[in-house]
Amino acid sequence: MAGLISTVSQRGILQMLKDPMMLKHIAAFHGRARIGDRDVVGFGMNGEYTYIDRVDYPMPAIRFRENTAESKALREKEKGDWKKLTLEEKKALYRHSFCLTFAEQRAPTGDWKYHIGGTLAFVGLMFWGYYLLKKFVYPPMPYSINPEHQAKMLEAMIQLRVDPIDGLTSTYDYENNKWKN
Repeated sequence: MAGLISTVSQRGILQMLKDPMMLKHIAAFHGRARIGDRDVVGFGMNGEYTYIDRVDYPMPAIRFRENTAESKALREKEKGDWKKLTLEEKKALYRHSFCLTFAEQRAPTGDWKYHIGGTLAFVGLMFWGYYLLKKFVYPPMPYSINPEHQAKMLEAMIQLRVDPIDGLTSTYDYENNKWKN
């Protein structure tokens, strides 16, 4: 019975290894091999051994820096009375575990300047593209766009009394030759 279960489980593993999506996940899993001599201190953002500074996940899975003799000595000292630690030692302990403080994480980066600059550069390129298309690609505007031609067409429509009931010439006074108020 045990032999049957092991062969079935081996077949299942072989089937999983044929699936490219499963291979991707297996290839991306490093476990503790890639974290060096860092302490695992929590679950982190997604349960993997990674360090990420995020405000919404304030406790990363591993410490920021690898353990050194100096940091191990500070760790032993921190197990005692914290009033005996100097401010510099407290800061060193914090920087061993975390890269950024909450204030540093929330500080503005100035990236908005690049976004505004990129947007304005893109708009400028679009204006140049429109100008070049208008000049070299599009045909010239029809003569009926000219104001002189439109004035002549309006006079012709008035003389022909085009749509006198509710159209354009319904607001024209033909007796006094002017537009009604």
